[in-house]
Amino acid sequence: MAEKISMALEKFTLNNELVLITGGGGFLGRQHAAAIAEIGGVPVILDIAKTRAAETATYLKKVYTTEAFYYKVDITDEEALNRVLGEIKRDAGRIPYGLINNAGIDPKFDQDSGKTPKSRLENFPLEQWNKEISVSLTGAFLCSKIFGTEMAKANRGIIVNISSDLGIIAPDQRIYKKEGIPADMQDVKPVTYSVIKHGIIGLTKYLATYWANCGVRCNTLVPGGVFNNHSDEFIKKLTSRIPLGRMAHSDEYKSAIQFLVSDASSYMTGQTLILDGGRSIW
Repeated sequence: MAEKISMALEKFTLNNELVLITGGGGFLGRQHAAAIAEIGGVPVILDIAKTRAAETATYLKKVYTTEAFYYKVDITDEEALNRVLGEIKRDAGRIPYGLINNAGIDPKFDQDSGKTPKSRLENFPLEQWNKEISVSLTGAFLCSKIFGTEMAKANRGIIVNISSDLGIIAPDQRIYKKEGIPADMQDVKPVTYSVIKHGIIGLTKYLATYWANCGVRCNTLVPGGVFNNHSDEFIKKLTSRIPLGRMAHSDEYKSAIQFLVSDASSYMTGQTLILDGGRSIW
């Protein structure tokens, strides 16, 4: 029995393959990088904040005693991405096998008393729209274009795009509603978040068919809300809409990442893997 289990688990190993994680220094990015390290892969951390990327690499070395590369890069800058590709080839001696498009902007708006929230559609700044689309969607496109092209040339590779449950359902703005505040003063989940997360799924389907004959697979992971010191009020409202009755723990998507980046999912491409506690079925 142990031998059979061992043979099955071999499909989940990465055997020293390089896997890039954009936004790898962030809250979930670090977990994705850890998932790669756990199955024998070499995480390559890409982040616009060098200190944050370095901290993730240090964490991986300390916890998993694994080699990890890290680079500061703006993923909206095509020239910078090409430069980093060259640096990866130089430092690691090979091209990446995998790419996890995880980077994004978590929109924050000032809660100035007496001012209509900028998150509302009527007041949403074009500048903010362009900024968020540029990082979260254009950035995923550019990384897929540059690193995915290298994979296609090598006839092997895997791209995992990180979406959200709000990439398959609309945001329920009632979750964000605060009592005693007029409707036009209520903060909301901004339009960019839905557009980006839906767009990521479209990008996945395009890439999956475009490079199907080049040995490159592409799938989407759709995570639900992850607990990160949210208010009790918000947690109560959100979890009432989740059949499992809770938010995800930060490490609960690691196994899904390991499945998607390994040969365990070798016959899967263009698909959307949903781990949202059941929220989207209600």
